[in-house]
Amino acid sequence: MPPMPPMPSTHYATGGDLLVAVLRELGIDTVFGIVSVHNLPLVEAVDRELRFVPVRHEATAVNAADAYGRARGSLGCALTSTGTGAGNAAGSLVEALSAGTSVLHITGQVESEFLGSGRGFIHETKDQLGMLRAVSKYAATVPSAHEAGRILREAARSALTDPGGPASVEWPVDLQYAAQTDPVAEVTDAVRTAPAGAELLAAKALLASAERPLVWAGGGATRAGAQLAELLHATGAGLLTSNSGRGSVPEDHPQVIGNFATTPAARALLADADVLLTIGTHFRSNETADYGLTLPDAHIQVDIDADALGRVYPARHALHGHAPDVLAALLPHTRRAEAGWTRRIATVREDVRATLHDNIGPQAAICDAIRAALPREAVVARDVTIPSSSWGNRLLEMYDPRDNVFPRGGGIGQGLGMGIGAALARPDAPTVVLAGDGGLAVHLGEILTLAQERPRLTLIVFNDGGYGVLRNMQDRYSERRSGVDLATPDFELLARACGLPYARIAAEEHAQPVISHAVASDGPTLVEVDLARLGPMKNPFTPPVKIPGQ
Repeated sequence: MPPMPPMPSTHYATGGDLLVAVLRELGIDTVFGIVSVHNLPLVEAVDRELRFVPVRHEATAVNAADAYGRARGSLGCALTSTGTGAGNAAGSLVEALSAGTSVLHITGQVESEFLGSGRGFIHETKDQLGMLRAVSKYAATVPSAHEAGRILREAARSALTDPGGPASVEWPVDLQYAAQTDPVAEVTDAVRTAPAGAELLAAKALLASAERPLVWAGGGATRAGAQLAELLHATGAGLLTSNSGRGSVPEDHPQVIGNFATTPAARALLADADVLLTIGTHFRSNETADYGLTLPDAHIQVDIDADALGRVYPARHALHGHAPDVLAALLPHTRRAEAGWTRRIATVREDVRATLHDNIGPQAAICDAIRAALPREAVVARDVTIPSSSWGNRLLEMYDPRDNVFPRGGGIGQGLGMGIGAALARPDAPTVVLAGDGGLAVHLGEILTLAQERPRLTLIVFNDGGYGVLRNMQDRYSERRSGVDLATPDFELLARACGLPYARIAAEEHAQPVISHAVASDGPTLVEVDLARLGPMKNPFTPPVKIPGQ
């Protein structure tokens, strides 16, 4: 038998040139990062051929790349330095891992001959790959100049394969400078997981018997919007969502209750439902009243993550598979809900929104102004702050899951970086960021990135002089405050120093003209909401966290 001919190869002058070629294959035109002696060939090539955004912290590089991918429904890329730089990125990799979002994180490494020697080479850290493995879905080292392309593509495939997550590649700097040989490799399609036949048949039978069905959509449902909308039409079921599932079906649909599962009216619906179908939700503690929410016994759970099935709530029928495929298989076996159930769902939908709108007091004017100013398709990136947690994650309607950008893991300080990434991913539409003064201070330097890159981004800073959520908790449960009252800058002076337009909201009547003008501009604007002048909500917001003994 004659020998197989060698696979054809492409040659590149440096690793940076190879990286640019791979990023173009992936449809990535913008990369976020910080330049370093240990990634210089990569940054120089990206900056020459694509767009390199020099953020001010490695954590922001990953947050921005994460949101760039979310806003496009694809993959984002971050470049960081070795050692401390890679460590700085770790928290944001945890966010991407928690959210199951697709990020390609490329970090430098010391020269390959010194790798693992522990001799104290500049930027060297002990077992950097082990650290990356702990916070990434995939992590690998580039071993040679003819394997870099394979490693990069393998990392991208891993990040994009459901359930998604960040993929980290460490690249020794001498191999970045080296001429690259990139063999053409055969790519095989991933095998799509399908639920077991008997389990699927039983789930079909249960769904066919439902007279009062409810559906709960999580982040795993965001690519099954068409099938989910068809299911609602066929059954008349109501749709609850987790925060991650928002926009899977546009939230102005009359059967979409939304992210209100723990409200009294939604709890009553859950109590009366005879079948609950959940899709791609992991039932996070903050969305189930610290797991105090009661679900129907007749529970069909769909998830691509086999470990998630039955992990939090028992599932009578656990269906392991891709949401679009499983829903398509279930659709022919649906039946129409009993008379009155769909009408009740519509009533609950309106009631929970009206109640929240009333409870947030003067902030309702800001919520209304944002929605009125934005086009139907526009990203709203939300940091972890009281306005986001109380109404931004519920009342501010989302019509597409790609518009719904927020830190799913709950870490503060990530909102502005995410907003910058999303705004540069979709430059033809405005982006709004909701942030608190405390969270914004975590990465205050990114205001300089905002000023330098000039995206169409309105940064709305809710200024209450500290960490409002924790302050409210301490006021409710403790006798004193600890660590929650913070010095904050004069945001007007800060904006002026950075060359940013500034506006202020100190009364309800300011909201509409200030926000509409900022959103209509073709560049960034910093809008400060003076919460002391605006006035309080009717009830101080506290998170759904249990305090022992309270």
